[in-house]
Amino acid sequence: MDRTPVRAARAALRRVVAGPDYPAVGSPLRRWPRVAAVARTVGLLALIGLALVTAQFLLDSRKLPVATAWLIALLTVAPLPFLLARPLWAWRIMFVGQLFGTFNRRPTEDWPWSPTQVLVILVVLVTVAARVDRAVLAWVGLFSLLPVWIFVAPRNQVGITLLFVVLLVIGDLVRRNVLTRRALAEQAERSELEQARRAVLEERTRIARELHDVVAHHMSMIAVQAETAPYRLGEVPAPAQAEFAAIAGSARAALTDMRRLLGVLRSESDQARTTPQPGLAQLPELVAAARRAGMTVALDSDVPADPPAPVGLAAYRIVQEGLANAARHAAGAAVRVTVRVQGGDLAVRVVNDGTGTSPEGRGGGHGLTGMRERAVALGGTFTAGPTDGGGYAVEALLPCDGEDGTT
Repeated sequence: MDRTPVRAARAALRRVVAGPDYPAVGSPLRRWPRVAAVARTVGLLALIGLALVTAQFLLDSRKLPVATAWLIALLTVAPLPFLLARPLWAWRIMFVGQLFGTFNRRPTEDWPWSPTQVLVILVVLVTVAARVDRAVLAWVGLFSLLPVWIFVAPRNQVGITLLFVVLLVIGDLVRRNVLTRRALAEQAERSELEQARRAVLEERTRIARELHDVVAHHMSMIAVQAETAPYRLGEVPAPAQAEFAAIAGSARAALTDMRRLLGVLRSESDQARTTPQPGLAQLPELVAAARRAGMTVALDSDVPADPPAPVGLAAYRIVQEGLANAARHAAGAAVRVTVRVQGGDLAVRVVNDGTGTSPEGRGGGHGLTGMRERAVALGGTFTAGPTDGGGYAVEALLPCDGEDGTT
């Protein structure tokens, strides 16, 4: 037998009788101190007025002693100041007043309480129902109905019971609505934080990509130029050779440090960037820079018109990264860059013949990942791998918006 509901009911009963109260609700007037001070004064005067009316009613209709009438009157209005700060204490005081308020009741009365006490009971019930848990509310409702079943005339018991139940249900619905709105607000806040975090990750990915595509390319060219300078320039003094070697070492150290930085900045997802960037028109300049660095590069580009900007940018970055990889992993090898239109797609291919050597050996790293991400982001395909002749080729097929690569 599962005793969890029984333990929960006992815990709720202990809380109703003598347990801790619920957290206070801030006054809606706390933002306006002067208005709050006036409201407190008016509220105090209203309580005194309600107590006087209740005491006078009890003296006139119940013929109670003055002390007894004033005791019941104070018990009647005492719960109101505690409603926002201590809802359970407000109900406890109300319940005691509910019991004492039946003294000397007349048999002809529909309610065994004064009109003021009836109003206070209704206000306390609906307010407490809007503040407490359902298990606690069940005990509150049960205890509140006991005086009804004991002291109210049988002909009125059903109606008053239904009224109390309706008030408790309304209060509980209000509480549920408040909790739902609070949960939705928290969810919206979490969503905003998640969106902000995603935006930060996307920006970090963009920075990492641009660092790798631009800085790594140029640093690789510097390293290659510095390493090949003694052979390209002929007789070079030993101090100059040492200087070139130091430059090459510094460039490669910078590349290593940058790769570590990319490991921190990169994320698993990204979107294509469409801001103005280099395109196919800048490919000749890119190839010329690689040739100045000592690489043997052939460009075969036959594109009748510029493709859309995102496609041109992706093609440029893929060629740029392909040249950088060839310089790093196959120094001295001949490289051929081919950019052609195939149907409605732009085909990009960068292949080296594999005759060169490099102290770093072969490797993909972030470069291949970045090229693949650019192609996939546009709905294209990307492949990379060794060729039959011992070289290495990267190929991308990038969809264009119009035929023959035109927009």
